[in-house]
Amino acid sequence: MVIHPLPLLRRYFRHELLPLLADLRLAIGLLLAIALLSALGTVIEQEETVAFYQAHYPEQPALFGFLTWRLILQLGLDHVYRTPWFLALLILFGSSLAACSFTRQWPMLKVARRWSYLTRPSSFQRLPFWAYLPQHSLEGLPQRLRQRGYAVFQEGSRLYARKGLIGRFGPIVVHVSLLLILLGAIWGSLGGFKAQELIPSGGVAAIEHVTGAGDLARLPTWQIRVNRFWIDYAPDGRVKQFYSDLSILEGGQEVKRQTISVNHPLSYRGVTLYQADWGIDSIRIRLNNSPSFQIPVVPVPTQTGSKLWGAFVPTRPDLSEGLTLLLPDLQGTALLYDTQGQWVGSLRQGMSLALDEVAPQRFPNPLTLHLDEVIGATGLQMKSDPGIPLVYLGFGLLMLGVVMSYFSYSQVWALETEAGLYLGGKTNRALVTFEREFACLVEQQRLSSFPSREKEPCSIEANG
Repeated sequence: MVIHPLPLLRRYFRHELLPLLADLRLAIGLLLAIALLSALGTVIEQEETVAFYQAHYPEQPALFGFLTWRLILQLGLDHVYRTPWFLALLILFGSSLAACSFTRQWPMLKVARRWSYLTRPSSFQRLPFWAYLPQHSLEGLPQRLRQRGYAVFQEGSRLYARKGLIGRFGPIVVHVSLLLILLGAIWGSLGGFKAQELIPSGGVAAIEHVTGAGDLARLPTWQIRVNRFWIDYAPDGRVKQFYSDLSILEGGQEVKRQTISVNHPLSYRGVTLYQADWGIDSIRIRLNNSPSFQIPVVPVPTQTGSKLWGAFVPTRPDLSEGLTLLLPDLQGTALLYDTQGQWVGSLRQGMSLALDEVAPQRFPNPLTLHLDEVIGATGLQMKSDPGIPLVYLGFGLLMLGVVMSYFSYSQVWALETEAGLYLGGKTNRALVTFEREFACLVEQQRLSSFPSREKEPCSIEANG
């Protein structure tokens, strides 16, 4: 006897696996786990360097007695949203939603789309709302129901009406929207990346310094040119805003140009460029009548954590002597110190300083230092998340599905017999409103035998 595995797998999938995935308790547990891990990824800084975690999560003393940098790196808590176990939770939760939609929501919708008639008076007594009108018929009832927004189906002495079928689509739309959000999150984790670049004004650079990337991420081949970088300062010296005039280059040709600032990024082919930081790259100086030459500057650590840059300015061609130049910002005064740490003088961009006049003992020969330009550098943060369109679409459908779910699904049955008319109805929400509507409908049908009283108003109050 040959046993075919395919029917067995189908039977196992339909009768064992699907009910397990559609279990509400499993879905709630997975949702709580995802929420907890997402909160953990918010509390613990993501995509930082090893040195950062060693400094903020030391082994002695460990945070909470157990949370150290080694544990964070071993468990992948430095990139929670890209870890295999977090993505597995998202996939499992999505499978649970899909199973619930397939086994519960879709069958309920198919049942709601069908219409059926009640053929026995005893069936009406099992409905939440029902009434019996002796010596009455169906005459005028279909029109009254249509006036109230019902879709009416009639076959002889039997009648069925419904409204609010859109409310049955609401839960399915909600499930589809959640699946789109999960799919967008997974695709963003696998195909997205984050990068940082510090590019001097006038420089060109490609995206190379990646701080985090998914397994399927691909870096763009185009380049970024910083046409100009500048800072607006307040009268008291505080920074008001950073600006970067950027060009996107493909094959050496400019394809897009835009000035960005904080909260006003540039987007190109799914990559968003944010103004994140700034620095000083180099200075251009001249000694006496020499040609202008460029000297790089380096960050200088300070006890207060404020920014400071320094450079060695040679005063002899053989670089045997020179000055130390310190810059606090792009508009501040440059401070000059000799090799013994003694202050020599100060000057600003575009100004000159006669060293032989301010320090004649140190510089006996005529020597003038010209500070032609302080070249700033813009700190750009690049981010690509290909799952964002799916996430936005999912949230849009989620709002639509929630609104659709608020529509009440109401049903009305009627059966005309020789003795009279049976009326019944039910709804899935807004019971008070439906009760008043049904009572008004019954009263209007009862008064239909008295034409003079049929036009009396029947007020219906909205359910608060």
